[in-house]
Amino acid sequence: MSPCRVCNSRKPKRSCPGIHSDICPQCCGSEREVSILCPLDCEYLLQVRMRTPLPDIDPDKFPNKDIPVTEEFLRENEALTVAIARSLLEIALETPGAVDSDVADALDAMIRSWRTLQSGLIYQTTPSNPLASLIQRKLEERIQEFRDEESKATGIHAIRDAQVLGVLAFLERMQIQQNNGLKKGRAFLSFLRTFFPAPDARAIIT
Repeated sequence: MSPCRVCNSRKPKRSCPGIHSDICPQCCGSEREVSILCPLDCEYLLQVRMRTPLPDIDPDKFPNKDIPVTEEFLRENEALTVAIARSLLEIALETPGAVDSDVADALDAMIRSWRTLQSGLIYQTTPSNPLASLIQRKLEERIQEFRDEESKATGIHAIRDAQVLGVLAFLERMQIQQNNGLKKGRAFLSFLRTFFPAPDARAIIT
């Protein structure tokens, strides 16, 4: 039997879908979402998700705290929140190699851009991270599609800039709460898959 594909020394005891080869339990534990991009449905990853507590985040230290995201706001904008969250999940999973930190960079840039819209300026903030930039561009396109569809249906521009900005701020805060800090961590994307599942299940098992 060949040794573990990662350490090349220990005996492999499980199949790793992240490297498409056999791996030892030690490397599975130490390299999971560190050097290995684990599929979100990996049984060992899911076990760790279930027993790992969320990081202790002080809400007072959230960025963009001046953007109000109340329970009332989320209730009133539930459809928009679901649509943007689902789109973010699908886009991130369709972007090869994208992880939570890329999503975080994309959300940060988008919030900066939408802030300028509220001030009457048009200035697009683009992250230097190419994966984040790609996620940002595609999500901006989706949001514009939502707004165009709503305008056609109602005859008015029903989705306001402040609504989009609030949803983006909400997702940024959820990302901070769910991010496990690992180099290839996708705990936030796993969270989105659980709470905002895409209608087509094939789009989320990656």
